[in-house]
Amino acid sequence: MRYMENGTLVQGNITKALLYFTLPMLGSSLLQQCYNIVDTLIVGLFVGAEALAAVGAAYTLMVFLTSILLGLSMGSGTVFSLQYGAGNMRGMRQSVYVSFVLIGLVTIALNAAVFIWLESILQWMRVPHEVYPLMRDYLQIIFYGLVFVFLGNFYAALLRAVGDSFTPLCFFAVSVILNIGLDLLFILGMEQGVKGAALATVISQGVGAAGIVFYTNRFRPELRLRREDMRITGFCFKEIVSFSALTCVQQSVMNFGILLVQGLVNSFGTAVMAAFAAAVKIDSFAYTPVQEFGNAFSTFVAQNFGAEKRERIVKGIRVALRVVVLFSLVVSFSVFFFAEPLMRIFIRPDELEIIGIGVEYLRIEGAFYLGIGILFLLYGYYRAVRMPGMSVVLTVISLGTRVVLSYWLASFPEIGVRGIWWSIPIGWFLADLVGIVYYKYCQRIKRFPNTGIQK
Repeated sequence: MRYMENGTLVQGNITKALLYFTLPMLGSSLLQQCYNIVDTLIVGLFVGAEALAAVGAAYTLMVFLTSILLGLSMGSGTVFSLQYGAGNMRGMRQSVYVSFVLIGLVTIALNAAVFIWLESILQWMRVPHEVYPLMRDYLQIIFYGLVFVFLGNFYAALLRAVGDSFTPLCFFAVSVILNIGLDLLFILGMEQGVKGAALATVISQGVGAAGIVFYTNRFRPELRLRREDMRITGFCFKEIVSFSALTCVQQSVMNFGILLVQGLVNSFGTAVMAAFAAAVKIDSFAYTPVQEFGNAFSTFVAQNFGAEKRERIVKGIRVALRVVVLFSLVVSFSVFFFAEPLMRIFIRPDELEIIGIGVEYLRIEGAFYLGIGILFLLYGYYRAVRMPGMSVVLTVISLGTRVVLSYWLASFPEIGVRGIWWSIPIGWFLADLVGIVYYKYCQRIKRFPNTGIQK
């Protein structure tokens, strides 16, 4: 079978290829997180704890909503990578068209739904009355940016699927720099509070999305859709829906579980909400590198799977595992010992109760980042070898354990909110165990999962 010899991930040194491909993806992901983190930082320092709690809780909801669009884009990106690795450019462009139409329709439906049921969602999340109006005002503006989230993530997934992880980084960088400037203007200069923070985010996301769409259509002619590409066949539709839907389910289940935990956290009051809001930002930054490395690893496996380079995949697994173990240990050490200074970046020095709660969260969860690092590799591997359903299974195990344990442990007065923190790494390691055991089983019978191709 033909494959793209100029593909960045199907030849050459595996370690260098993975790291070079990961670094721009990591930068893009960190910059994307900066939208809400900049809002959180400026609001927390210059507006107050209630505004911080509102923006932080809104972040959890927005992550859940955008995870649907991100999951659909990631699943489609896997199909693009498989076809690119096999040298099937026409088939890839047709898949791009089908995927764009599908995710576009989902975006429209999702946008309508969140506007209609916003009040019910906030009540279900048990948002305290003093935070409720601020969070509602923030979200009513933020929701207008969902279409920009779709466009930005879709075109970023397309470019990464063909080995270009640097271009999305450039547009996300421009967007975040603009967001910071607009935050300072709207929040400090015009005193718009949480509404100003939301408006700054939507405008900057729109600029970034417009830029990456223009670049792809203007400077990547091989990705530009032709008239003959704009048709939907049964096979193409089935493949896109299969990968996109399952990856979407995986991302949605993961973030829906987090949303359920957010509701439990909210029941402990504003101080715990504010601490959780700040600590989650630090937490997300800390494990983002292994998350993006897992996504890069998935593209690596998918391209080589399409090119039928099985032995290169096996070597890549060994390389990826070594990188994740090393990085996870370094980050765990750093977060554990610098938890308090990190919390003080977001929280005013006189808010001692909030800082203390956040430090406890970071020291419990931060010690176990290796668990989530391995889990991201497993997600990426199973998605790339045409077995996205297994990624969903692992996510359900991880998040199911986390949610059930959180509510059970938190019900004991002597444990309280600490039960929520401890449930997180327990869920990670249980899912790791299942994923590794199944991988070993597939290796033992000398068969790649769900392909029927003998090694």
